[in-house]
Amino acid sequence: MGVDLGDLVPKTPTDLSNLSGKIVAIDAYNALYQFLAIIRQPDGTPLMDHAGRITSHLSGLFYRTCNLLEMGIKPVYVFDGTPPALKEAEIKRRMKVKEEAVKKYEVALKEGKIEEARMYAQMTSHLKDYMADDSKRLLAFMGVPWVQAPSEGEAQAAHLAKKGDANFCASQDYDSLLFGAPHLLRNLTISGRRKLPRKDVYVEVVPEIVELKRIIKELDITHEQLIDIGILIGTDFNPDGVKGIGPKSALKLIKTYGSLEAALPTLKNAEFPVDPVKIKEIFLHPNVTDSYKLVWKEPDVKGVINFLCGEKDFSEDRVRKALEKAIEGMRRARTKRTLEAWF
Repeated sequence: MGVDLGDLVPKTPTDLSNLSGKIVAIDAYNALYQFLAIIRQPDGTPLMDHAGRITSHLSGLFYRTCNLLEMGIKPVYVFDGTPPALKEAEIKRRMKVKEEAVKKYEVALKEGKIEEARMYAQMTSHLKDYMADDSKRLLAFMGVPWVQAPSEGEAQAAHLAKKGDANFCASQDYDSLLFGAPHLLRNLTISGRRKLPRKDVYVEVVPEIVELKRIIKELDITHEQLIDIGILIGTDFNPDGVKGIGPKSALKLIKTYGSLEAALPTLKNAEFPVDPVKIKEIFLHPNVTDSYKLVWKEPDVKGVINFLCGEKDFSEDRVRKALEKAIEGMRRARTKRTLEAWF
């Protein structure tokens, strides 16, 4: 779910071509779930190989990564580890949503309501162990580094950015800001028109940058107060937030009382599945690691072809063309950086 700060934080539209040479730490699970939801047949069936194993996530991962490399961007994917015990309520909520979506999908399919069936199918996505393993294997062949987080992937991605090992955290969620990421990059490689769920309405979507320092300045709050606001709205550790409290009212409360602890006694309907102070502690002192090494190499073309085409039934012609563009983009970016360093 993630914390919904969209109506509160200032955003700056950007073009990914402006990010050539930049390192982007990508929340791997966030991206893989997006691929599993979107990359499907018209009736909602995901892409599969000859053995019946889902490959939608690999298709999205491969072509998106190639696009980034072609633009000279250096991606690093960060994978979730063991979720904090406090996340149990959100995990159960997600499982319930998926179970209900499966039933609705089957009914819609039976009734021939293909568009409706596809919508429910997108909500049933499960990230199985082999999907994460296959993704890491593909990234290794592509010469793109990945980091195994001990716990929350977004916390680890934020840690990379805070250390200066990445320029941006990339995710559709705003959680990395609560973990202290200096810059969040949203709508990665998504541009143009996008259809809103369940509506015949399209909106323009472009990549955008959200800067933590700018949020703090324009809202006139501290980072810790931003975390307090997030907890009032609802996070992965307290999905429902406080009843009747939205982003603007949460901001007003925290600015009035100064902190979550001071505001809570004034909220009669405030119910939390776990101690909110412990939630705050997770964002302030997340479980992260410095045990990683970020090295980018040119893709192992033969390895990628054998894996995607030989094992997963991808089109060799399409894969080769994507790799050629990616390698060309990497070499072009390298030449540009060398020239800039020279002058």
